[in-house]
Amino acid sequence: MSDPTADFFESLKQRGHEPLLARKKGSVRIEVANGGTIERWLVEYDDGVISVSKRNRVADTTVRADKKVFDQIALGETNAMAAVLRGAVAAEGDLNVLILFQRLLP
Repeated sequence: MSDPTADFFESLKQRGHEPLLARKKGSVRIEVANGGTIERWLVEYDDGVISVSKRNRVADTTVRADKKVFDQIALGETNAMAAVLRGAVAAEGDLNVLILFQRLLP
């Protein structure tokens, strides 16, 4: 069975460079709650170069979501910012970084 969230982050690793983020720098830590566990991904971008890791460190923005909700975001079925505004996703830190991160979503 496919995991939309894991597949999304794996596809980001493959991108390497994203022209939509040229001359931009930031980091987003995504925390996805799945039952009693939390999976974390750190997405960093610097002048369009994207890196993805499982490091648990401070980022410009932290996003917390339930697995089902983030799966929908990763599939392009739900808009990340709309989910934040509805309260389905929690975000703290620099929301401008989150808005830029949305460029990476389907």
